[in-house]
Amino acid sequence: MFGIDRARKTAAVVAAAAAAATTALISAPTAVAAPQPIVGGTTTTTTAYPFMMQITDASQNQFCGGTLVSATKVVTAAHCMVGETTSSVRVVGGRTYLSGTNGTVSRVSKIWINPSYTDATNGDDVAVLTLSTSMPYTTAKYVSSSDTSVYAAGTTARILGWGTTSENGSSSNQLRTATVPIVSDSSCKSSYGSDFVQSDMVCAGYTSGGTDTCQGDSGGPLLIGGVLAGITSWGNGCAEAGYPGVYTRLTTFSSLVTAQVNS
Repeated sequence: MFGIDRARKTAAVVAAAAAAATTALISAPTAVAAPQPIVGGTTTTTTAYPFMMQITDASQNQFCGGTLVSATKVVTAAHCMVGETTSSVRVVGGRTYLSGTNGTVSRVSKIWINPSYTDATNGDDVAVLTLSTSMPYTTAKYVSSSDTSVYAAGTTARILGWGTTSENGSSSNQLRTATVPIVSDSSCKSSYGSDFVQSDMVCAGYTSGGTDTCQGDSGGPLLIGGVLAGITSWGNGCAEAGYPGVYTRLTTFSSLVTAQVNS
């Protein structure tokens, strides 16, 4: 059983029409009373999370998320950028609502996709965008290659995005957030079998489902202790019991990211 990625990319997609997406986002289950955007989340703002970026098409229709790690560098998922060009993508910062017109909009001058990425496995799922315009927002720190202990099972992680509030449902106009526990590698392996590659991926979610990233959340951050430790990548549906969300294990790719940030 192989999951699908969580980008919201179609030729005619609009920010308010996530249900029309042809590809899904990451999945991470958790028990909550009622599904709310990210699935099982609460509303928040880009004031609270100033490094949270919208990745949009040229018409500013959001399809993925990203994390600002320097004034001109954004970390996102490789699968978000496949098929894109510097002219087809924009990055929007400081905009809490998809329907808003505030914040800073930047063109992209360079797209770096991890050369090892393949959609056949969803592994090596990391990309870095270089912005043409500096973002005047607080950046996020990200893990170093030696920070592997951050993924201890049960550790609380935070997810963010404008994705759908239920599997194949409607997107959230306002940025949303939720917390999910890191899942042990052995448990994630039990859920996904050989599709889970421990060196590349980390899982987060509740056994009972209910809280997760979903369509439109791909590329957004998995924060542990306020530090970028993962990238929303893929999963089996959204918030399904027994199928936690799968995130890029950023410690593995930290040096590659740093090379791009410093380039």
